[in-house]
Amino acid sequence: MQTQISASVEAQATTSSGILMLLLSLLVTLGGIVVIVATIGGAIGPDINLLWGVLLIVIGLFLMCGLYTLQPNEAMAILLFGAYRGTDRKPGLRWVVPWYSRKKVSTRVRNVTSDKLKVNDNRGNPIEIAANVVWRVRDTAQALFDVDDYAAFVNIQIDTALRDITSSYAYDDAYDKGEDHQPTLRADAELVAERLRDELNERVRVAGVVVDEARLAHLAYAPEIASAMLRRQQAEAILSARRLIVQGAVEMVENALERLQELDVVELDEDRKAAMVSNLLVVLCADREAQPVVNAGTLYG
Repeated sequence: MQTQISASVEAQATTSSGILMLLLSLLVTLGGIVVIVATIGGAIGPDINLLWGVLLIVIGLFLMCGLYTLQPNEAMAILLFGAYRGTDRKPGLRWVVPWYSRKKVSTRVRNVTSDKLKVNDNRGNPIEIAANVVWRVRDTAQALFDVDDYAAFVNIQIDTALRDITSSYAYDDAYDKGEDHQPTLRADAELVAERLRDELNERVRVAGVVVDEARLAHLAYAPEIASAMLRRQQAEAILSARRLIVQGAVEMVENALERLQELDVVELDEDRKAAMVSNLLVVLCADREAQPVVNAGTLYG
């Protein structure tokens, strides 16, 4: 039978201004010193006053033990014999009863870049991936008491969420050129980042942590297939460029024929049109510059 762990909830602790308590403890300590000095000098009666002087010094030092400082975006969890008594978020010099124990928690924004993970994408291709995550502590009670080490917990959850996200998307859409193509890690970075952030928030909520931003910091094929995938991408780029060149050449030839017909510069029959189209396509689509050939005869000679 699984045991359900109750979530802790942050509460406001009852604390005091440290400035006033510092002054009070200094006065008590100073008073004890004055009593001891006066007793030793004989200015005050019996030696019992020496004991009171020592007691005042001990009380003053004891009161000083309750002082602590908080900087902006820091919090102090207050405990009494292990029981949570609230959290103090007020910056400055603060004071609490000395027998209360204290645990300081930083609520500042933290920036973490995960280690590079080698995982398989949705199509089984091994890839390397890493993420940059911005997070902060939202509930100090949950962060301290509901998980063993909230910083380590967040780091582990980042790796777990990255593996889950990677298995849901392909690296790119090289094999999916249809209209119903699916989002990919490389082409849909914003969508992947949003899903990663949402999944991380769901995972780290138990630790009282909130993720403000999560983005992929590294994305590449694994070294064993990187060279093959690079050749494939180069081939795709060449084919795409060729396709664009041919499309532009056809449009230019079509426009040239229409202009010649509109201006009635020369009358071309079907054979001459075919020859002109062939020559223009060769010139426009060739990798090298075309070499002119002077025809001394006729087109049909």
